[in-house]
Amino acid sequence: MKSQLFAALIASAMGLTSLAAFAAPPEDSPSVIDGRSFTSKKACIDAGLRCGARHVDEDEAADIDDVVARHVAAKRASARLGELVSVAAASVSIPVHWHVINNGTGIANGNIPDSQITSQIQVLNNAYAAQGFSFVLMGTDRTTNASWYTAGPGTTAESQMKNALRQGSASDLNIYSNNMGSGLLGWATFPSDYARSPKSDGVVILYSSLPGGSAAPYNLGDTATHEVGHWVGLYHTFQGGCANNTSKGDGVADTPAEKSPAYGCPTGRDSCPRLTGLDPITNFMDYSDDACMTGFSAGQGTRMQAMWSTYRAGK
Repeated sequence: MKSQLFAALIASAMGLTSLAAFAAPPEDSPSVIDGRSFTSKKACIDAGLRCGARHVDEDEAADIDDVVARHVAAKRASARLGELVSVAAASVSIPVHWHVINNGTGIANGNIPDSQITSQIQVLNNAYAAQGFSFVLMGTDRTTNASWYTAGPGTTAESQMKNALRQGSASDLNIYSNNMGSGLLGWATFPSDYARSPKSDGVVILYSSLPGGSAAPYNLGDTATHEVGHWVGLYHTFQGGCANNTSKGDGVADTPAEKSPAYGCPTGRDSCPRLTGLDPITNFMDYSDDACMTGFSAGQGTRMQAMWSTYRAGK
């Protein structure tokens, strides 16, 4: 119920009357990803190969939605709605600080060239343009550190890396590329995490997931697209499973419920057959192959803008 109220308030505040949809199912064919062999795409993800963003449980998600809904309602009541609408319709320009963590010279050691970073920024701009976000690379630094090179989420190495390198405020996106290990492609913090741990804020991605990297089929740059989605407040499309049509799930009304992550590009998958809509396999917040991912829903765009206004704008 809270999630539905949140969506209704935000949509009303931003002049949106309807929201879009998407779809998703898995493949069991053998896969070789970044040189590692798996019996299926599901096996590679079960081994940890995808997203390491922390799970936000239902109670915390409801609390976050309450905060955002109150924020939007306050803007409406104080006659500053025009500010929120202009942000949604136009532009939020996000400064990006890129931190290349490597283990020595050469791409094989994570020392990716500037050209790949430029391509990745373009992938982000293409993915988020319709949602009113653009990304501007402010600078790139390079650090050779064996411990940080394999830093995973929640580790001492991650904390040391971010404390040493993070730049800017809540509205600055810090991206760290490394070879995190544990089979992960990346992870991110959420907007609501910033106040309690500003130095931890940001996105970490596997260096070989950038456009032209070796982590096929996750080498078109959409690992960063997915993780930045978390950074601006989105959950996985499969959060909440088939309960996603009630107060649970990803908090977005126009992403159909999905029982579990999609692997590969399983067109026509319907993991919640009793509910309306095929699985959102083409959504950037699913686990499909990069080539299968094509966009966000209108409701996700609305949520991003509301999260940005609440937790990141001017902070």
